[in-house]
Amino acid sequence: MEEPVENLWQEVRDLSLGSSTHIDLLSSPPTPLQFLRDYVSPNKPCLISNAINHWPATNLWHSTPYLLNTLSSSSVSLHLTPTGKADALTPHPTTSITCFASAKVQRIPFPDALTRVLESDPNCVGYLQQQNDCFRSEYGPLSHDCDLEFTWASEALGCLPEAVNLWIGCIFVRILLPITTTPRFHIFFNVLDTGEFSLELEEPVRYVPWCSVNPYPSPELKEKEMAQFPLYFDGPKPFEVTVKAGEILYLPSMWFHHVRQSPDSRGLTIAVNYWCDMRFDIKYAYFNFLQSLPHSMLCNPASSGNLLVESQCHSSMGNSGEESSITASANDDLLQDSKDAAEK
Repeated sequence: MEEPVENLWQEVRDLSLGSSTHIDLLSSPPTPLQFLRDYVSPNKPCLISNAINHWPATNLWHSTPYLLNTLSSSSVSLHLTPTGKADALTPHPTTSITCFASAKVQRIPFPDALTRVLESDPNCVGYLQQQNDCFRSEYGPLSHDCDLEFTWASEALGCLPEAVNLWIGCIFVRILLPITTTPRFHIFFNVLDTGEFSLELEEPVRYVPWCSVNPYPSPELKEKEMAQFPLYFDGPKPFEVTVKAGEILYLPSMWFHHVRQSPDSRGLTIAVNYWCDMRFDIKYAYFNFLQSLPHSMLCNPASSGNLLVESQCHSSMGNSGEESSITASANDDLLQDSKDAAEK
């Protein structure tokens, strides 16, 4: 089974994506027809320049006083983590179980939230985001500085953005989201350059499908990571792209991706992400089928007879690389105050 999957990888690359690890760079926005034909239909990403030069945000958001004044009456969601990692896997403090840990979220006035982000240190890292259309709700006063849709994209996709989300991070935030994918089209643009926690298990316990591979392991952990996730490190090489200030990345649905960031001179990264619902067609059906194949069957053809049983187990429990993971959240109070690339 492993060989047919490897052949599939190769054919997809050869017939649709090409052998290069670089994506297309467009010097101007595409027409709706070009975008649909060359990128949406084949499910290919692209980087677009000179599409948002007219937006006030590209100039105004460089000013911290402007942000503070515009959002002076707004309350926003401040996310706090002890490591700077967004939702990610972490060892449970009292057991050997790997948990999916969410950031501690506080709803506070924007000026206070921005101060916490700028005062982050390696022991308590703050960032601002909420994946619930927050740009048009929590950050509504700023929404007039950007267009709320890209007309060429809306016409090609046949829908308006389902959600528009704002991200404000600092130098300590490592968006090392263990490679994730969503059933949405993403249109992401960069506006600007590039304590102790206690964990409590939520009730009821929920299993979360999650890939815990780190595409950029430290030298001392690289050998262990490669041995644990050979299908990733021996598989197709990821596409790499740096999204600079003022550029747009189109990330198709069902593409696994991993993000790192570089802040500006103030120590901030500000970006906006447009989510558009995908068309649930034959590509989605194929994706679900491949995702249902147990890892053990790919590496051990003799185990294929257990496909049905294992598939049912993975469906009910979720699969997180080599081990199950549990959702956990930092519910206790903070005891002590203290993305250049998109791939796959």
